[in-house]
Amino acid sequence: MSQLKTQYENEIVPKLVETFKYRNRMQVPRLEKIVLNIGLGEAIHNNKLMDAAVEELQAVSGQKPVITRAKKSIASFKLREGMPIGCMVTLRRDRMFDFLLKLVNVALPRVRDFRGVSGKAFDGRGNYTLGIREHIIFPEIDYEKIEQVKGMNITVVTTAESDEEGKELLRLLGMPFRN
Repeated sequence: MSQLKTQYENEIVPKLVETFKYRNRMQVPRLEKIVLNIGLGEAIHNNKLMDAAVEELQAVSGQKPVITRAKKSIASFKLREGMPIGCMVTLRRDRMFDFLLKLVNVALPRVRDFRGVSGKAFDGRGNYTLGIREHIIFPEIDYEKIEQVKGMNITVVTTAESDEEGKELLRLLGMPFRN
């Protein structure tokens, strides 16, 4: 069992029960999944970028990414239906907890001028989305092999009913909010 999962079971759940006065332990919000997504509009012109992005996302997540394809053709972007435009990975269970631990303790502190993540990126249902401009903050990525620095979206999906509960859950899990 993951170190963060054990901490969640033994320390975080009792704190959340105390804070939000849950009557039942099953009401306590928990992590459902973490989705990593790299969108590559430039991959239309350069297929090598897509291969590199898939390889790098696999190194970061420890799981093989799925290539996402265009649903519609858009003539002004020279985009045809079915062309590869990104890749994504959905992490669950132990891999999800391991990734969150690595994100909070290793990757985020490596961001330049880091003062914490925004506490306003919740969607109204307790889910949090974090945008990263440079994917090279992860230690698994080798600087020498990088052709282009890519951005990445990280969505943390929780079972929380409100943003307040979701934010408290993530704060207790170690997410460094600045506000």
